[in-house]
Amino acid sequence: GATKTYEATIRLGASTITDDAEGELLKVAEPELVRNLTAEKIELALVSLRGDIMQVPSSVSAIKIDGQRAYAKVRGGDEVKLAARPVSISKFEMTSTPRLVELDGVVYLDFDAVIDCSSGTYIRALARDLGMNLNVGGHLTALRRTRIADYKIQDAQKLEGLSADSLLITSMFDAAKASFEVRTLSDQDVIDLRHGKRIVANGVQGSSIAGINGTSLIAMLESVGDQLKSSVVFQEETND
Repeated sequence: GATKTYEATIRLGASTITDDAEGELLKVAEPELVRNLTAEKIELALVSLRGDIMQVPSSVSAIKIDGQRAYAKVRGGDEVKLAARPVSISKFEMTSTPRLVELDGVVYLDFDAVIDCSSGTYIRALARDLGMNLNVGGHLTALRRTRIADYKIQDAQKLEGLSADSLLITSMFDAAKASFEVRTLSDQDVIDLRHGKRIVANGVQGSSIAGINGTSLIAMLESVGDQLKSSVVFQEETND
């Protein structure tokens, strides 16, 4: 549920079935249209993809439709139409000069970008929609997530040499308390949640709330009216 930062490479000039380079080409733009694109034109098209927007997720995604993953339906030959959902894009900036690329006789324009966004945002869909805005099609060729909440890639460690003393996160309790809104639970709340019951919200609202009791993370909670229900309940102590 936390905000994220991504570094991406976007390719303009063709759309694909998966909105990334792994899918087959759907539509290829005329070379002259691609060659006429400029950084200024791309910047103008980026404006409509910033802020609070409604985004249609990529059809080849893990979203469930009638109990089946969307990607499974697409790969089975079904046509998938997903509903738009609200996402927030606080940054969508070019970080490189656009460059022409020619592959197998097709002309593309590539550029690198950095995106800060809310949870649930599909970066592939941003590339797709940017290409649509420019009337040339677009898809993603590279993607790297560099931040979740306050945890940054610069602080990541290699497995070699990793030790308990070097960990930034020492328990799920610490991670949840640092990253999410907290609802302090009474002993009775803990019992109720472990029995599948809902508890009163006590003024806490949201889709990702850490329910804690003492120094233990008991559950992750989400709002339902003036109550909270569990999305995950941890059966054992998690702070050791």
